[in-house]
Amino acid sequence: MKKALLTIGLLVLSNTFMTFAWYGHLKFKQMNWSANLGLVSIIFISWGIALFEYSFQVPANRIGFNENGGPFSLWQLKVIQEVITLVVFTVFTLVFFKDETFRLNHFIGFVFLILAVYFIFKK
Repeated sequence: MKKALLTIGLLVLSNTFMTFAWYGHLKFKQMNWSANLGLVSIIFISWGIALFEYSFQVPANRIGFNENGGPFSLWQLKVIQEVITLVVFTVFTLVFFKDETFRLNHFIGFVFLILAVYFIFKK
C-alpha cells in the first residue's frame, strides 16, 4: 500500500509540473517579465519546468511497476497517470483560466475515464 500511495503522489507532482510546462506559458503574456520573450525562450523555460516532471515521473514508474516490486502493471500505471493528468489539468484550468468552463460533456468524459480505470484494474 505504501508503494501505491508513493507512486500516486509522485505522479500527481509529476503531472502538476508537466501541466505548468505545457500550458502555463499560455499565461506568460500577462506577466511583465515575459513580455518580450520569443518562442525559443518559452520552449527552454518549459523544458526547464519539464525536467522536474521527469524527476518525479521516472521514480513513480520505477517504484510502482510490478516487475520492480511495485503494485501496478504497466497498463495500470498508464491509466492512473492519464486520470491524474486530467484531474490536475482540470484544477489548473479552473484556477488559472477563469474564462474556461467545465461543462457536462467534460464530466461525462471523466465518468468514462473512471470506467476505464475500473476495467483496467478488473481481474
